[in-house]
Amino acid sequence: MLNPVLKGVLVAAVAAASLAAVAQGLESSVAQARTPLSASDAAVSTGEVRKVDRESGTLTLRHGPLRNLGMPGMTMVFRVADRAWLTTLKEGDRVRFVADSVRGQLTVVRLDLQSR
Repeated sequence: MLNPVLKGVLVAAVAAASLAAVAQGLESSVAQARTPLSASDAAVSTGEVRKVDRESGTLTLRHGPLRNLGMPGMTMVFRVADRAWLTTLKEGDRVRFVADSVRGQLTVVRLDLQSR
């Protein structure tokens, strides 16, 4: 059986390592979200903002095919990787974006405003 102090130190070390991994993942997502979208990127889709829901952190887009997800064009609700995007978007805005499955939920992980 482990000494209670040693056990506490081990638990704290594991918790710190887990938090560092989560922070690194978030930092990587934010850096990726700031990268301009290339027209040659097969995961890039185009769409029109139909609704912005700041309270729930979601964005409704009428979009073209999501080739990286094997989905045809349609209108659907997405979570967003960065809620700050929701403060600048308005209904009718045209966007280029990349959506992916994040923790089992379709999420816009990169976004460029094209026109108003």
